[in-house]
Amino acid sequence: QVQLVESGGGLVQAGGSLRLSCAVSGRIFSINAIHWYRQAPGKQRELVAEITSGGSTNYVDSVKGRFTISRDNAKNTVYLQMNSLKPDDTAVYYCCADSVSGLGCSGQGTQVTVSS
Repeated sequence: QVQLVESGGGLVQAGGSLRLSCAVSGRIFSINAIHWYRQAPGKQRELVAEITSGGSTNYVDSVKGRFTISRDNAKNTVYLQMNSLKPDDTAVYYCCADSVSGLGCSGQGTQVTVSS
């Protein structure tokens, strides 16, 4: 199994920045990709960004050029750097691991609130 713990959410004004962290532990060798999802009130969960085991990255169109996903293998941590934040980015952000066991996400996520 893979365990995931997010941190780094908070309240920021529009135009500001936040960096989310996802600490990964457990069967790390079984991971194919790490995803960041978000879910805003009344909306479906949305895939925001992903990084594969080979280092490839993908982003939803709405965050391209503003968000950057990266990883620090020595720290077993994946980051989501979020710049030029907009009120529409307000959501609970979840870190998820796509592994040989399927897709598993952290439990509670981290709240990101962007004020206008």
